[in-house]
Amino acid sequence: MDLRARTEVTGGMKNEGGVSDRDGMNDQNGTGEQAGMSDQNGIGDQTGVSGHVGMGDAGGVRGGDVRGPDRLDDTFESVIAEMVGPQRYKVWFKGTTAFALADGFVHVSVPNQFVGGWIERNFSDVIRAAASRISGRSLDVAFTIDPALNKTVRKKQPDSQVEYAMNNPERVARAQKRLGTPPPTPVPKRAFDDFVVGDSNRLAYTMALDVADRPGTQFNPLFIHGGCGVGKTHLLQAVCNRLKSRGDSVNYRYLSGEDFTNQYVFAVKSGEVESFRHRYRNVDVLVIDDVHFFSNKRGTQSEFLHTFNAIDVAGKQLVLASDAHPKMISHLSESLVTRFVSGMVVKVDAPDFPTRAEVLRRRAVKMKCDVPAPVIDYIAEQCSANIRELEGALYKLVALANVTKKPITLSLAVQGLRDLIQRTTSIVRLSDIETIVALYFGLRPADLHTSQKSRNIALARSIAMYLTRRHTDMSFPEIGRFMGNKNHSTVLLACKRVDKLVREDADVRWVSSRGESVRSVREVLSELEEQLGNTLGS
Repeated sequence: MDLRARTEVTGGMKNEGGVSDRDGMNDQNGTGEQAGMSDQNGIGDQTGVSGHVGMGDAGGVRGGDVRGPDRLDDTFESVIAEMVGPQRYKVWFKGTTAFALADGFVHVSVPNQFVGGWIERNFSDVIRAAASRISGRSLDVAFTIDPALNKTVRKKQPDSQVEYAMNNPERVARAQKRLGTPPPTPVPKRAFDDFVVGDSNRLAYTMALDVADRPGTQFNPLFIHGGCGVGKTHLLQAVCNRLKSRGDSVNYRYLSGEDFTNQYVFAVKSGEVESFRHRYRNVDVLVIDDVHFFSNKRGTQSEFLHTFNAIDVAGKQLVLASDAHPKMISHLSESLVTRFVSGMVVKVDAPDFPTRAEVLRRRAVKMKCDVPAPVIDYIAEQCSANIRELEGALYKLVALANVTKKPITLSLAVQGLRDLIQRTTSIVRLSDIETIVALYFGLRPADLHTSQKSRNIALARSIAMYLTRRHTDMSFPEIGRFMGNKNHSTVLLACKRVDKLVREDADVRWVSSRGESVRSVREVLSELEEQLGNTLGS
């Protein structure tokens, strides 16, 4: 799932309030599922700047208190804690978030994509409700990454977050079973009309449009992959809304890999597997985002394989999206990989300059802000990684103009966005590197931030640090802080270790779903860099 710079919440919270949050419960009934990070629409891709950085009195406070030009009082922290419960507040909010209110938005700053993605998917409605309760008006939620928050993350907090995520399907299944209803599914909102087409995404756009107009005739399955925040989810939702607008009763289902997993676990525990299968196998079009979420989940993979086969045999359409090419997702069964690549696999790259500029122009119009052309061009030139980065910069600039009571000018943009521009591109690249490396080794990106030192995690973490050092201007301390507050010497030693392996053309070993894998480290790095593509730059 991609973290959107602006979140519009339609459904209920996936983890219902008042539910017991006991971790560590093993999966029963043979589902054996664990959750991981889902980057569906991307914060994973949202890298703007923290709502509080450089905003003077509009600065936010860490851990839950919201202040801003339209001030929210100090009760915000207690309201959030009350609504999500003390355990979830401690795991996901305390020391890892900062809030600020500006320009009709609650700006939520997070330390990394994993935390941001989780909070967006599970707590956006809570944040909106808390802000509404205190301010008395409806507010949208905007997410941005602020690496400074890594300094306040407790040492074992990443471990707790990963453990919580691993047990989430069980937790959701228990909660929904008590309510007597299956977990909710997302409502698609995006359309083809508001998708900005450029050289980086034209092929994917064309294929998606064709599938929406003629499902099941060609390009089946359509598999779209690319980094966070480049428009994958937008295209999937646009397919659904075009199908809906046709008026010829096309039966489609849209959900994420995480939603599919949660619903499957719920079906097993509730004895409603046949109902689940009927719901997802008897459709004209099945659209699933973040299929990389199926990695390491044998029960879900087996169920989805049968679902895939049933839809394919019936001549119906599948549309899938992932952060990585199917062959780059470790711990994914060979049967699924073969089926995923049997149709049309298309990559969405980072947007080019004309696309970035047009995205900013459209966003400014939607925000009803007068942003001069030189400012649009400046932001588009400086922020090149993804759409969330662009929108985060624009949000900060508009908020800064509101706080300082100054017009939006090129001078204000250069001065106000200096810190953001210096670090955002590197942060986006590091986040993409983490995601691709983690999937390659069958891990969640958040695993790289934990204190765990298994062979897979240690190897993946070292390679991610090496690639980040090689392809960004981040220092050893900066990389360490971003990757779970690791000491700079840990990063230095990891880079030296990988560099030595490269010089010696040595092999590396890790455990995959097919047993122990042995590959040349040069080959591994080459495949990873090819998958990352122009996200890395030079």
